[in-house]
Amino acid sequence: MKHLFLLSFFICFSSVMGQSPIPSAESQIKTAVLACPDMYQNGAKILGYNQKGELITLREGTNEMICLADNPNKDGISVSCYSDKLEPYMARGRELLANGNSEVEKRNIRKIEIDAGTLVMPKEPAAVYVVTGSQKDYNFENGELKNSKIRYVLYRPYMTGEETGLPTQPGLPGMPWLMDANTHRSHIMITPATKN
Repeated sequence: MKHLFLLSFFICFSSVMGQSPIPSAESQIKTAVLACPDMYQNGAKILGYNQKGELITLREGTNEMICLADNPNKDGISVSCYSDKLEPYMARGRELLANGNSEVEKRNIRKIEIDAGTLVMPKEPAAVYVVTGSQKDYNFENGELKNSKIRYVLYRPYMTGEETGLPTQPGLPGMPWLMDANTHRSHIMITPATKN
C-alpha cells in the first residue's frame, strides 16, 4: 500500500512539474493590459488561461479592444491587444494551431480563406499592440513586468510599399516599415528605438 501511495504521488508530482505554472486571472489581466492603450484598458475583453491551460475569456469587454494574456507554455512573456476587427483572423490562427497545423499550414490556409472572402479582414488598417519581456522580469503573483518592450502593428491585406510609401525592409531604429508587403498578411511594423 505504501509503495502504491508513493507511486501515485510521484506520477502526480511529475505531471504537475511538466506543466508551466499559470498565474491567477487577476495577474493575467494586469499583464495583458500592459499592451493596451490607456483609454481602452478598463473596457478591453481579456482572453487568458484557466488552470488546465485552456484559453478562456477572463473578462468580457465593453469596447472594441481584445487583449490576449501570455501563453504559459511559451518561453518569455508576450501579451498583445488588438482591434476586434482582427479577432476572426487571430481566432482562426489559434484554431488551426490547436488542430495541429504548422505555422506554414496556418499561413497558407488563412490566405486561401481571406482570398475567398470566407475569413473577413478589416478594409482599413487595424491595430495590434505587443508587449514582450523576459521571464526573469515577470512577477508571477501580481502580474508586473519590468524592462518590457512594445511594438505597434497595423494589419490590412495586400498593402504595398508603393501604396503606403513605406519601405518593405527594416530601416533606421523606430522607422515604420511594411512587412509581408502585397500579401494577405501585410502589416506595418513600428518598433520604438530602445534607449542605450
